[in-house]
Parts: sequence; C-alpha cells; structure tokens
Amino acid sequence: MERYSMLEQGRASGRRAWQAIGRKFRRPQMRISFDIDDTLACLPHHADEEHSKLPTFIHRWLGEPLRSGTRSLIRDLRRQGCSIWIYTSSGRTPAYIRRWLMLYGIHVDGVVNSDRHQHVLSLHGLENAPSKYPPAFDIDLHVDDSEGVGIEGYDHGFRVVVVNPEDDRWAQKVMDAAEQVQAQLAWQQPQRYEAPTPRRSQALAS
Repeated sequence: MERYSMLEQGRASGRRAWQAIGRKFRRPQMRISFDIDDTLACLPHHADEEHSKLPTFIHRWLGEPLRSGTRSLIRDLRRQGCSIWIYTSSGRTPAYIRRWLMLYGIHVDGVVNSDRHQHVLSLHGLENAPSKYPPAFDIDLHVDDSEGVGIEGYDHGFRVVVVNPEDDRWAQKVMDAAEQVQAQLAWQQPQRYEAPTPRRSQALAS
C-alpha cells in the first residue's frame, strides 16, 4: 500500500511539473519592435556600426550598416523572453529586412513595413491613425528615434522609448525600458506574464 501511495505521489508531482512547463510555454512573450532609420541603421557620423565576419562589399550589396550594440541588445532581450519585431514606416520589404539582419546573425519574429501598417489599420477602420500604431500588432514596446512617434505614443496610449542616434548608451536605455514594461505587464496580468529576470550585473550588485 505504501509503495502505491509513493507511486501516486510521484505521478502527481510529474503531472504538476508538466503542467507548470505547459503554462510556461503558453505564456505570451513581450513584443518589442524597432524602427530602422536612425535607430538600427545609423549614418557613420552618428554611430559606430557592428563588425561582421563577412566582407564589406556583401553588406553594401545586401544591406546597410547596423548600429553598434544591436546584436548584444537583441541577445539580452531574447534572454529576458522578449519577442523581437521590426516596425518601419519605410517601404523596405520583409524579405530584405530579414536578410539584412541575418547577415549579422539576428532573427526577427515579425516585420511591419508601411504596406502592412496601412493594410492592417485599414482593416480596423483606423485610417486616421498615427504614423505607427504598435497595439494593432500586439506590440508592447516600440523603440524609435523620432520624438514625434513618442508624442503619438503618449496621445494614443502606446509605449515608446525614444533613442537618439548619437546616444552611446542607447542599448541600456532600451533594456531599462523593456524591464520596466515587463514588470508592469507581470503586475497587471500575472497569470499571463512573468516578471523580468534580474540581469547578471544586477544579481551581483544585490
């Protein structure tokens, strides 16, 4: 009898563990989107560019310079459980954007360009919407260089972190904003979102 009791306890523990894992994988990731012009792709006199193992002519042929610090920032955001998107008002195609970022080893989960923006907002009857409207794509935080987009976010109720093209600490600013939004979502909807994981530097400091 005792043997069967222990067996049932083991099975129950196993079921609880698998249920916890299932809940973990069902949790939605926080979506963060990035503008391209003067945010991820900056002019040489504004910001340094990421180094690459590929020849320069390949990047000039297939893409454009990527802002220094982008790869490590995306990696850190992934570790925090964020889903990475691109949201640009330009006409760059999703295929071009994905190929360009893949040259630097960066994968994105979604792309919104001017065509998709107009199409989706028209479907929702939002013809007079702002130049960018992240909530239409379930995006929780948008990163942009434009103060105008920041004002639109304030007016229309979506989160924007504005980064200057010449700001050397832009990546830290984005990480801080992402953690703040994650904590806010976890507090508002604890059954759906998890609080951000403390970064190594924060853990050592504490």
